[in-house]
Amino acid sequence: MNIFKITKQNLDSNNNYVGETDLTNYDGSLESDENLGTVRFKNLHVRFSIRFSKGSGIEAGGRIKAGGVIKAGGRILAGKGINAGGVIEAGGRIEAGTGIKAGWGIEAGWGIGAGEGINAGGGIDAGKGIKAGWGINAGEDIDAGSGIKAGIGIEAGGRILTWKGINAGGGIEAGKEIKAGEGINAGGVIKAGGRIDAGSGIKAGGRILADRVIEAGWGIEAGGGIEAGEEIEAGWGIEAGKEIKAGGRILAGEEIKAGGRILAGEEIKAGGRILAGEEILAGGGIDAG
Repeated sequence: MNIFKITKQNLDSNNNYVGETDLTNYDGSLESDENLGTVRFKNLHVRFSIRFSKGSGIEAGGRIKAGGVIKAGGRILAGKGINAGGVIEAGGRIEAGTGIKAGWGIEAGWGIGAGEGINAGGGIDAGKGIKAGWGINAGEDIDAGSGIKAGIGIEAGGRILTWKGINAGGGIEAGKEIKAGEGINAGGVIKAGGRIDAGSGIKAGGRILADRVIEAGWGIEAGGGIEAGEEIEAGWGIEAGKEIKAGGRILAGEEIKAGGRILAGEEIKAGGRILAGEEILAGGGIDAG
């Protein structure tokens, strides 16, 4: 297999690649020396892998594509798409004008941003925020040090985790838990195989569904129903366009309101009124402020 290594001698004074080897369709792998800074290309396409050393980053005016991994000690930036058959990994940020796609995981020391979608066969992990103009999809966990925002939906085979907020124009779905240090907001359904936990409010245009607990520091609001395998708890009120159902308790600091039934396997307790379009049933007591 051919391996081409970029050195300082291959760059001009603005760090543009000016070497004789054509890297727009290179039949091999690409490496770099350390501490080159951000190396600039028009387009970068290699058959196998791209591995830039510590202190060296990649920037392309067009696309960056590799059949294997794309790794850089610095940042990875593309005016169009970034596509790798393996992982995409950067010590700095990863940013594309269109989409980002990896056969395995995507990992950035800073943020990850795409004008279109972000798709990974494995997990997506960012030291700061993750933002996509379209959807964000991961086969495993999505984990961001800052917020997560998508113009369409967010979907993970594992957990969705962030210290700040989660916002999606469409639905939010995780095979395991969804946890945000701030609010969770979705234009569609919010669904988790485990817990749904927000430091502030939870709001969905559709239903909110969790196999375990739904808990919010502020209010919980759904255009459709709210259903949890265990308890539902909100620091403020709970409101659903349809029924509210919990395998355990339903607890709210203010009122509980449902367009349909309110059903709890244990007690129902609210700091304000309890209002339902249909029946209210609890395995324990019912207590309204």
